[in-house]
Amino acid sequence: MRKSSGLGGSVVSNNILKGVGKLKWCIKEAPADGLDNGWRFLSDSDTEEFLADVSNMSICDWGTVVEIEPAIMSIFDMPVGTDITLIRENNKMYFVHTDSGEEVIL
Repeated sequence: MRKSSGLGGSVVSNNILKGVGKLKWCIKEAPADGLDNGWRFLSDSDTEEFLADVSNMSICDWGTVVEIEPAIMSIFDMPVGTDITLIRENNKMYFVHTDSGEEVIL
């Protein structure tokens, strides 16, 4: 883990950390403790089988995840229950609500 951002830790797919896949899904759960900020990040290459093995996930400081994908800086304060997808198309990135596909207004 890199230097602490002071914004807590997130659960992150090892595919993101190893550069195997790009950050795609962002889910905010109720934090497990005072160090957990509640964010869970999954990659575009994660499968159900991959995610079923907890050793394929790591806990990282928020700042580490921002270094990998700066687009998430704007979502930190979204509420518990947030489930969004990072879309990359036409040299543009934006978030949509995973269930509706509606663009997230930040």
